This record gives sequence, structure tokens and C-alpha cells, in this order.
Amino acid sequence: MPMQTVYQQRRQDLMALMGEDTAVFASAPMAVMHNDVEYNFRQDSDFYYLTGFDEPGAIAVLAPHHEEHRFVLFVRPKDKDKEIWSGRRLGVEAAKAALGADEVFSLEELDAKLPEYLKGGDRLFYHFGHDQALNGKILRHWQHLLASYVKRGTGPTAIADARLLLQSLRRVKQPEEIDLIRQAVAVSVKAHNYAREIAQPGRYEYEIQAEMEHLFKLAGGGTAYPSIVASGDNACILHYVENNRQMQAGDLLLIDAGGCIDYYNADITRTFPVAGKFSAEQRILYELVLEAQLNAIAEVQPGKPFNAFHDAAVRTITAGLVELGLLVGDVDTLIEEKKHKAFFMHGTGHFLGLDVHDTGILRNADKTWKPFAAGNVVTVEPGIYVTPDYEPVEGQPAVDDRWRGIGIRIEDDVLVTDAGPEVLTAGVPKSVAAMEA
Repeated sequence: MPMQTVYQQRRQDLMALMGEDTAVFASAPMAVMHNDVEYNFRQDSDFYYLTGFDEPGAIAVLAPHHEEHRFVLFVRPKDKDKEIWSGRRLGVEAAKAALGADEVFSLEELDAKLPEYLKGGDRLFYHFGHDQALNGKILRHWQHLLASYVKRGTGPTAIADARLLLQSLRRVKQPEEIDLIRQAVAVSVKAHNYAREIAQPGRYEYEIQAEMEHLFKLAGGGTAYPSIVASGDNACILHYVENNRQMQAGDLLLIDAGGCIDYYNADITRTFPVAGKFSAEQRILYELVLEAQLNAIAEVQPGKPFNAFHDAAVRTITAGLVELGLLVGDVDTLIEEKKHKAFFMHGTGHFLGLDVHDTGILRNADKTWKPFAAGNVVTVEPGIYVTPDYEPVEGQPAVDDRWRGIGIRIEDDVLVTDAGPEVLTAGVPKSVAAMEA
């Protein structure tokens, strides 16, 4: 199916949920890296999901109540001088045909034209994001229309977050999205397997990072998030990104890295011994994390509540730590009191898609957990981290030095299907035998 047809269907699905409301979605703003240098542009995920348009300075309006223009775009006009410096612009005339809009205006006309589409809607959906100037402009238009509501009897009487509209749609991945995730996974699998081949004592973490990200680029993609390449006790820092340590014999190397293709992401973590063999303590904790991950993956089923896979991982790890003497007490009580968080302090996973931590409401209004559904893609990533400076809380034992400085995480990307969980990232081995091969 042509992608423009896909984007059109997404807009239609969203407008079916909106009724007589109006929704405004803004492109991502440019961000300054330093002085007059900007970061590479990355489009807002909601905006891209609905339009496929990859330029800054754009506004999309969905107005299902409008007689003629249900999908309207405001874009940057063509400007020869600016395009010489900053790249080509699609422009107003080309955007209508290329993006399937009912009408396209120059961004300079936003103030003049936007009220025409807002005044017919019952509510206004808009996310107040990082563009403070636009936030103020949207709010002023809404306030002006609200002030004149008594004269017209029409117009938005409330503002709601536009992101909430897309939660139910983006949570379930369509075939074209799953295909892009598979492509991102494929290059990420290749990179992780290559990293295990080249990692050895004496090399620096950043060397491994560079080789992996080189493969992401060669595939026509990029990095899904800042790569974590953490050796030794750096693995106990959850979001370690310095990647500047020289690896030593006896180290474990934790790599949390993923590629992206057309904004869709992979997210994989593997932990393995740099010199090829686990120590006794490393092996014990690795096998415990792997057991927890396999038990968690088994819970990623249609109809299972979202918390089930985390609960499975927590129970496995807590019981294992008690058996090892790293925790003492009744397993249920330890979990209730969150004592496991001294060693496993993060969640077991998150939705994955256009965003690495992808959108998706997790709970119902009554506080119960929403269930998994076929088409969800989720990461499963339990871990154990015994920090070098670990200090037990009252009632818990001291930890022997032989455990300190060990950090282990194993992460896979899992597609929920009616036939059960499909581990998309199974191409990266994770058995003890494979990690020591």
C-alpha cells in the first residue's frame, strides 16, 4: 500500500474518533546544539504518523466538521535564498499534491486562516509542547473564540491534549509499521552480533559504539537513542553514555543499542564477558536475569494485563536473590516493600515504535491495567545491578565484594500475536553458551 494512502487512512481513523472536534498537530521545532549550530532535525512522532512530512515549521489541522477542508497544512513557503543555506523546502504548491491535503497555506498565513477551522469544532485538541511561541498563539486563538462563543454558539469550549487522541491508534502497530520495526531490528541484530565478535580486552567502549553505529548508517538509518556501551561497573549506571573506558579481562560488557529505519526503532541489550568466560558470580546473576526475562516474555500475550510481565520478572529475580542470600525475607513481603529495587530498580519494558518509549496508555480509569493486544510491540528487559558502593537498607544483609560491580541486562523486542509472543530480536543469541562462544 502506498504510504500516502496509509497516512490518509490514519487521518480518517483519527477523525472518526474526533467527531465534531478540531485537532492541531505541530511539527517538531529545530533545536540549537551550540551557538548557531542546530541538531539534526527529528520530526515529531505524532505529526509524522499522520502526514509523513519531514520538515520543520509545519502545522497540520484536522477538521472533520469542515465542509471542504478536513485536512489542512501550513508549511514554509519556498525561499531560494534560505534553501541555499538550509536545504530544499517542499513549499505550498507541491505540498497539496504530495501530502494529500485538502488545502495548503503558507505558515505566514496561520493567524489569518486557523480560526476558520477552529470555530466550527466543539473542542480543540492540541499538545502544548516545546514551541512556546506556538503554544501562546494557539491559546490566544482559543481564548478569542471562547470570548465570542455567546454570539455565535459555536467554537471550541475546551482544550484537550492531542496526544491522547492517538494513543489507541499508535498502540497497535499496523503491518507497514511492523515491517519497518523488523528492518530496524535486522540491522540492530547484525550490529550486536558484530559487537560481540570484536569486543576484547584493551579496546575502548567507544570503538564498539562506533562500529555498531556505522552499521546503522550503512543500512540507511541511524541510532534509535544514545548507545550504552558499558564495561565493568559502568554497567551499573542505567543510562551510561560516556563510553570512554578501556575494557579489561574479567569485565562484563553491557550494550544497549538500537538502530532506526524511517523513524521506527529497535531496542536491544545484551551482556557478555569481554574475555569470553563468565566468573562464577557473573554466571549466576546472568542466568537469573535470563530466567526472569524468559518468564516475562511468556506473559506477553493478548488479554494479559500490561503489568503481568513485570510482575513475573520481579518475582523471579526477588526469589533468586533470596536464594543467593543477597536479600533476606519472605518473597511476597520483599516485593510489596519494593526491596528488590535495590538491585532491579527499573521497569521490565515499554512499548516500542516511532518512539523508543512509545505511546500507549497503560491503565484504565479504574486503575486496572490495560491488556496487551495483538499488534503491540514491547521491550522485555529485566536486569540486576550490584553497585560498587551498595549499602543495604535496614534488615538486609551486607553484600560480599565478589558480587559488587556486576551489572546485567537482557533486552528483546517482542511482538504480541494471537499465537503468542514473537521475539523479533531472537537473532541475537543470549544463552550462556552463546555468550561464551
